[in-house]
Amino acid sequence: MVAPLLSYVTFNRLGQTIRSLSSVLETPENFELAIVDNNSTDGTWKYIQSLKDRRIKFKTRLPVNLGQVYASNLNLSKRRDDQYFIAVDQDVVIESKNWLTYILRVFKNTPNIGLLSIHAGFPPRNMPPTTPVIKNDLVYLELTKNRSDYSQDYMPGSILALSPDLISKIGFWSEENNFGSRELFLRANHFTAFKTGILMNVNISIPQQIVCGKCPGQSFCRLSKNGETKTGETCFTIYEKLNQNKLFREQYHWKFDETVKDLQSGARSPYCTSLFSCNSTAEETYNLDWATENFQFYASKAN
Repeated sequence: MVAPLLSYVTFNRLGQTIRSLSSVLETPENFELAIVDNNSTDGTWKYIQSLKDRRIKFKTRLPVNLGQVYASNLNLSKRRDDQYFIAVDQDVVIESKNWLTYILRVFKNTPNIGLLSIHAGFPPRNMPPTTPVIKNDLVYLELTKNRSDYSQDYMPGSILALSPDLISKIGFWSEENNFGSRELFLRANHFTAFKTGILMNVNISIPQQIVCGKCPGQSFCRLSKNGETKTGETCFTIYEKLNQNKLFREQYHWKFDETVKDLQSGARSPYCTSLFSCNSTAEETYNLDWATENFQFYASKAN
């Protein structure tokens, strides 16, 4: 099987990034890794530049943070047609050995599965209806397809794995509504024949804070010798101040609602193109005004 492409997007929180990426790189399994730094200011890029693992194929530092979806689509555009695509959140520490092998075995043994999610702790809050699926040592929960209620089409997770066949049907994360994995699950589960699920046998954790004096990134930190700015900010507080996802969803939820209406009426297909796509956006439904407004929102508030 072709080595999957792993997508990793960073934004400040240097110590957490080091813990997370170290857990990814500790696995002996084969993969290709694409890293995007979303204009961090705490020394994260210096750390990324220091990494020498042969499996790291792409290192990109964006001069402006235009949001998680923009950076994720940049990585997705680097995927070859036959590659699985696995997005790993910046704060994830992977604890299971051979976790990639397990994910790929589920895909191989269940061809109709297109999207798998891995959640830290179980069950996630507000988990939608699921059906347990057990095939020898492979265990996952399959999300129930509810054609009448799209709000049930979401399985939260910090690792997201997509099959090449599903990607050919749904394309990229939507830059037009910018709702991330929430809308990706909707298109996959509600508007394709593929099934989606959450894996049970891969353990991850999400440590939420690192004391500056115990941070593994002290030699890379650009803030100060004690890991703080003159105003007492740390890489964590800088991240929290500049993380605008909640505000964006509150302000632009209507774009997501309009996308759902268009999908339900057939005005648009489940496939989302991207500014990074080799195919012209003119060939697919693409609201450039909406996408531009979303990028400008993050450019003005998240840098």
